[in-house]
Amino acid sequence: MAFRRNTRGEKLPDVLVPGLDVVFVGTAPSRRSAAVGAYYAHPGNRFWTALHEVGITPRLYEPHEYAQLIHLGIGFTDMAKRAAGMDHEIDPALFEVERFEKEILRCRPRAVAFTSKKAASVWMGVPTGRILHGHQRRLKPDFPEVFVLSSPSGAARRSWSIEPWAALARFLRSSIR
Repeated sequence: MAFRRNTRGEKLPDVLVPGLDVVFVGTAPSRRSAAVGAYYAHPGNRFWTALHEVGITPRLYEPHEYAQLIHLGIGFTDMAKRAAGMDHEIDPALFEVERFEKEILRCRPRAVAFTSKKAASVWMGVPTGRILHGHQRRLKPDFPEVFVLSSPSGAARRSWSIEPWAALARFLRSSIR
């Protein structure tokens, strides 16, 4: 599988091709993910277990296997491709909403799933406190369905809920292409 060449100092490559079922969108990779070159790689991150627990993946994958998920219709990107760290550490000037929208419209997945309220906030242009987890009302008629998931980061443990992830899984099962 060929990914777009990293020519802009990006921390992790996008995993985006036309026809995906879902694209997971983070704010930016954690320092650990950037260091090891894999999405959601911190040992305390629940991303991989949540995918398996709700049935989006048939088995528990490891972070280094992220590129294989494209064969399951799963893609990855971040709102800040040239940054790494916790959400509050990311320079707002590094958020690339236009690039994000262009890539999503190019590959046209059935759903976009933000793995943090911060990433959703950057795209929606509203404060995180006004965003609820789960399936969002349609903001743009030509954009895929949007879900905001509870953050799988260990730093967000107090606000963790598997339910938004389960809602995404139900949507994916009920709307098979």
